[in-house]
Amino acid sequence: MADSPITACPHCGTRNRVPAAAKGLPRCGKCQELLPWLTDATDADFTEIVEQSALPVLMDLWAPWCGPCRVVAPGVARAAEAYAGRLKVVKVNVDIAQQTAVRYQAQSIPLLLLLDKGAVRARQVGAVPTDALLRWVDQSLALSPAA
Repeated sequence: MADSPITACPHCGTRNRVPAAAKGLPRCGKCQELLPWLTDATDADFTEIVEQSALPVLMDLWAPWCGPCRVVAPGVARAAEAYAGRLKVVKVNVDIAQQTAVRYQAQSIPLLLLLDKGAVRARQVGAVPTDALLRWVDQSLALSPAA
């Protein structure tokens, strides 16, 4: 697994390391507020990061060469902030994690999936504006048994 990404707390600005996988929820070391949980996964660490997550996972299957993937990326990051403590957001580069891409039938990207222990609860293909993405996440979380 890669180094823990550094996330600035949206409440106090303190920079925190947020591990890709953890038992609890990521909280700011200074103010103790919940932090957005946005991380990457590969085929090698997918089980630990996604399937063993206590929270529902918004998985973004993307590629660096994909223009629409770059368009949807800010909305995906916004979902991590908006649903801090309720949702883990995991980005999966389909060029690197080819087994995961095949497993979830990523024939078109960007592909957004709401997962519960690795099982698909909702699916969104293609780039959508941030407000539509957040509505989709909200509706999908309402349908998910893990929410």
